Amino acid sequence: MEIKILGTGCPKCAKLEKVTREVVSEMSIDATVTKVEDIMDIMAFGVMTTPALVVDGKVVLKGRVPSADEVKQLLTK
Repeated sequence: MEIKILGTGCPKCAKLEKVTREVVSEMSIDATVTKVEDIMDIMAFGVMTTPALVVDGKVVLKGRVPSADEVKQLLTK
């Protein structure tokens, strides 16, 4: 699984990255988590509000920080 955190470095983006990495570790998910901060790369996903979560190339969440439980649901769909 490939997970990307889209965000320019704001506190909400950092929180989403932290929560996502914790969930991946806790659930022992075989995933690569990367942070995308370049605005042009973020816009290439059609995202205008950050933070955003991309799983295997698909934007599954944008514009807010989800709870850990919501991240678990998004990653296990």
